[in-house]
Parts: sequence; C-alpha cells; structure tokens
Amino acid sequence: MNKSTVACVLTLGLCAAAADAQTLSNDQDKTLYALGLAIGTNVKEFNLTKDELALVTAGLSDAVQGKEPKVDIQTYGPKLKDLAEQRATAAAATEKKASGAFLEKMSKEPGAVRGPTGVIYIPVTAGSGASPKADSTVKVHYHGTLRDGTVFDSSVQRGEPISFPLNGVIPCWTEGVQKMKVGGKAKLVCPSDSAYGDHGQGPIPGGAALMFEVQLLGIEN
Repeated sequence: MNKSTVACVLTLGLCAAAADAQTLSNDQDKTLYALGLAIGTNVKEFNLTKDELALVTAGLSDAVQGKEPKVDIQTYGPKLKDLAEQRATAAAATEKKASGAFLEKMSKEPGAVRGPTGVIYIPVTAGSGASPKADSTVKVHYHGTLRDGTVFDSSVQRGEPISFPLNGVIPCWTEGVQKMKVGGKAKLVCPSDSAYGDHGQGPIPGGAALMFEVQLLGIEN
C-alpha cells in the first residue's frame, strides 16, 4: 500500500479512486481500513454535512502529513465538546419528533396499554406463573429494535437468555416486565425518556423510542 493510499484511508476513505481500487488484500490493508472505521465512528456523532466532513478531512490530512495547522488546536480543540453536544441535542430533537409518531401508532395496537410514563405494554401471550417485583431478578429472552425495525440487541439471535435485576435496567423494563407473568410474552414500547434519553447508547441514537419483544422465562429470587 503506497503513501497516498494510506493517506486516503486515514482521511475517512474520501479518495474515491483509491477506495475503488482498494482490495484489502492483506492484514495490513485491513488493519489500516479498520483505523479509518475507528476514526469515522468517533466522528459520526457530529452528524457532519458533506462540506463539514471535507473540513475534518483536511485537518486530519494536515496532521497526518505534518503540515502547519491552519488553526490553533489549543483554542479550537476545547470547542469540540460543545459542538458535539449541540449536534447531539439537535439530532435527539429530530429523533424524538419522529419517535412520537411511532409511539402513537403502537399505542393503537390491539390490547395496548399506555401508562402514565408513556411506556406502552402490548400483551402477546399470557403467562400463567407469578409476576416479578421491581427488585426481582428475572430470566428473559428479548429482541430489541429501533422504530424502523433495525435490531440493536437480541438474546434471541444470540440463542442465550439473560438474567438481571429489574431495578438495574432502563425504567421501561422495570415498569413493563412487572406487568408480565412467567411464561408470558409481551411487547414493551419505550419512549426515550424511559430508555436511553437524549444521549442514546451504542447503536441507539439519542431521543430514540425502542421496542422490545420480551419473553419472561422465570423469576430467580
């Protein structure tokens, strides 16, 4: 891999010709590509436009090549945190608006019950066992999706149920699973305020409403 190709990988893959020619033919190529992915993941939270991404790329390219910086990093570096927070707040507001329509739709599902916190409980299969309390440790299978159906976590896909105390998870779960009986299955539709809030977590964007299909397998204490 030549120097120009390395520079393209480091600058988020914006060199189209090099990207088209890139075959990732050896471990070093793949490792450098992974470096680009890592950089891109860290930058993603800024929700950059194409023009803004070009500015970021220019700064990264200058740093990699040892060129004279065009701005004072001591002055503008500390501003990154404020910019990230501003972008996250704006993105969360947009996501909340879209999630509102999703929550309204799910509240009209057959059997749906919307509680005071906004959590929507939709029974799927009635259980015949006991119901857990807020401090119970439960064993469940679950399948979590975003409003567009994207799966962000699933014990079902992993093929392994999970146990946890109900008072140690998101409020939506603490509230919703207590409505279930062992052996039952239900959908929990969670407003962001009862899930991961405006900041999100991992693949879950800030302000996102979530839906979980939960099967209560047992109460362990």
